[in-house]
Amino acid sequence: MIKVKSRGNESLEQMLRRFKKMCEKEGLTKEIKRTSYYEKPSERRRRRARKSAKRDVRAGR
Repeated sequence: MIKVKSRGNESLEQMLRRFKKMCEKEGLTKEIKRTSYYEKPSERRRRRARKSAKRDVRAGR
């Protein structure tokens, strides 16, 4: 659960900006986007394979 408390004379826009950054940092927005639509199991496997291949390239394997 992400909570944002006001800091002194902080405006609502600044608090909202901080909240969005915290959500992005936690990976919450990415998770919501990913689960907002149905993904077939074959597409999920393909996405995970691409992600692991990208990780292997970065590690120099």
